Amino acid sequence: MRLVVVSGLSGGGKSVALHMLEDIGYFCIDNIPINLLKSFVAETVMTDDPAYRRMAVGIDARSNVDDLLQLPALVEEIRAGGVDCDILFLHADQHVLLKRFRETRRKHPLSNDQVGLQDAIRRENEILESVAAYADLVIDTSRTSVHELREIVRDRIDSRGEGRLSLQFQSFGFKNGLPADADIVFDVRCLPNPYWVAELRGKSGQDEPVARWLGQQDDVNDMLESISDWLARWIPAFVASNRSYLTVAIGCTGGQHRSVYLVERLAERFGDGNVAVLIRHNELKH
Repeated sequence: MRLVVVSGLSGGGKSVALHMLEDIGYFCIDNIPINLLKSFVAETVMTDDPAYRRMAVGIDARSNVDDLLQLPALVEEIRAGGVDCDILFLHADQHVLLKRFRETRRKHPLSNDQVGLQDAIRRENEILESVAAYADLVIDTSRTSVHELREIVRDRIDSRGEGRLSLQFQSFGFKNGLPADADIVFDVRCLPNPYWVAELRGKSGQDEPVARWLGQQDDVNDMLESISDWLARWIPAFVASNRSYLTVAIGCTGGQHRSVYLVERLAERFGDGNVAVLIRHNELKH
């Protein structure tokens, strides 16, 4: 049985994630009380009904705070019972959440006559901090559309078969800040920059002229080998520790050339029976 526990900040995309999981065949329940989760899973396992072989449950800050603190231990108990269980957490920056609530005119679940929107978002962050820290996969939706989020959820969850690591290589631009969902970050701003070559400036690291130019730079090739060697050494350790998801972020200044090129080359090198490789270019979609 496969179980995905979906949590996250209100306005962060939890409902979108649950709807996507439902579309790809998961039996979904939102806002299940945490103290009922273990017994619910046990009952569904006993039924041996194919409809319950893949399930997703939504949990948010409206749950009892003490129960939320016990969620990591509860998930370990569920895993010990033979259930393949992951926690997915949806996160977004505070200013993005404020904008989303103001645009949709929805009421934050923790706000009331005495608690304003900003304080409600801050309080929710505090309540869900332990869940986010324990999550197997954190997705930052700050700069992600609904359609993009659906694709990310589908790709990350579907790619992670039993015993496999879902490895995402992600390019980004430091000018837009570090991606909150990165597990490992490599800074490649020290490398030669095609931006300063006039005929390459408007292209990306996916384009053949840029790839050819970067492939001729010794420092770029040395960086590629160094990152590859490090990952080749440590990815098996992540797999052996039953890690389900790993996001390796490569950053350059604008996220258009160097980081994109290296992500493409790294994705070509990794991916076997124990690793499912995905690519995400943060800046190319804008």
